[in-house]
Amino acid sequence: MFKNLFNRNKNQSNNKEESKTMTFEEIINSDKPVLLDFFATWCGPCQMMGPVLQQVKEELGDDVKILKVDVDKYQDLAARYQVQGVPTFAIFKNGELLWKQSGARPKEQLVTEIKKYI
Repeated sequence: MFKNLFNRNKNQSNNKEESKTMTFEEIINSDKPVLLDFFATWCGPCQMMGPVLQQVKEELGDDVKILKVDVDKYQDLAARYQVQGVPTFAIFKNGELLWKQSGARPKEQLVTEIKKYI
């Protein structure tokens, strides 16, 4: 199970019973672009991307879903999508991998890539 860290409304409760847990497949099968951030807790550049991802979400709002995937906890997903280094970003829509790139990225590049699929 995964947590979509940047898809909460400000008024939405943090009560676990009220939030629906979705599977990875349900998330990437969204009809909206889904930006995956494959990261590691020990990765400095990954930690620096947190505020950048928040800015992307603020700019694009409900037009995008952003999901962080810890490669140490979900090694099977990292292997399935051939994640060689962290951070690695991928965009999915309707279950299809549309774009993937490794390394820290500026907000502008992430927004430009996501907008191609909105």
